[in-house]
Amino acid sequence: MAARSSTRPNRDALRADCEQCFGLCCVALPFAKTSDFAIDKSFAEPCPNLDDDFRCRIHTRLRESGFRGCTVYECFGAGQRTSQGTFGGTSWREAPDSAIPMFDTYSVQRVLHELLWYLAEALERPAAEPVAVRLEAAYDETERLTGLSSEALLALDVEAHRGPLSDLLREASELVREDALVDFRRSKGGKKPGRGPDFIGADLRRADFRGADLRGAYLIAADLRGADLRVADLIGADLRDADLAGADLRDSLFLTQTQLNAAKGDASTALPPTLDRPGHWR
Repeated sequence: MAARSSTRPNRDALRADCEQCFGLCCVALPFAKTSDFAIDKSFAEPCPNLDDDFRCRIHTRLRESGFRGCTVYECFGAGQRTSQGTFGGTSWREAPDSAIPMFDTYSVQRVLHELLWYLAEALERPAAEPVAVRLEAAYDETERLTGLSSEALLALDVEAHRGPLSDLLREASELVREDALVDFRRSKGGKKPGRGPDFIGADLRRADFRGADLRGAYLIAADLRGADLRVADLIGADLRDADLAGADLRDSLFLTQTQLNAAKGDASTALPPTLDRPGHWR
């Protein structure tokens, strides 16, 4: 059975809409003073840059103000779902007793929404047709969970839910990458780098990673200029400060806005149409 078409999930709904959120990431998430954050902040402590209308006072100059970490983060729509859905549009400022449950619920929703992003992408891939029915069922069940009450979400074993879905996404990945691997074997290019968890700082310029399994790979500060990452599985790959100038990521699998925001790139970096070119890229 083919994957859904007219009822295919809309990934636009799985992107942050800060106008519909109560600044949850600015309150619920703790951070320490590092190169990514200029200050220490604990859980449930509002960031001092959060205004009364839940807008960031320094949104247009976060990086130069020492809050690079804020420009990397993506909630996959969990913020507005928690604010407007789970808590019915009543903010933690209006109902202080709801603050801690709201922040804890947001953390659960964020995991579920990230899973929805991956499942929606897998459903878009024709090569994943053999597992389409299972992907649809997993998407529908995960979406159902996001509509639960705060109490039910906080009682949910989200890791138990995520485990089987990780295996399913791996199956989909293997199906999608199969054609790319065949294409690579027929090519006459250079040696293809094998899968490895540690490419930190590696010189991978113009490397051919087509169809590669880079799940969870450490690509921190790797030089990937001109690299071909089409149909490479990048779920969980750490791209912090990786140089993607001129790299081709058009059909890469399970790439997220967070990963792109953490990396470096330029106008010649080829991106999937579902993701935005980060404003800080040169």
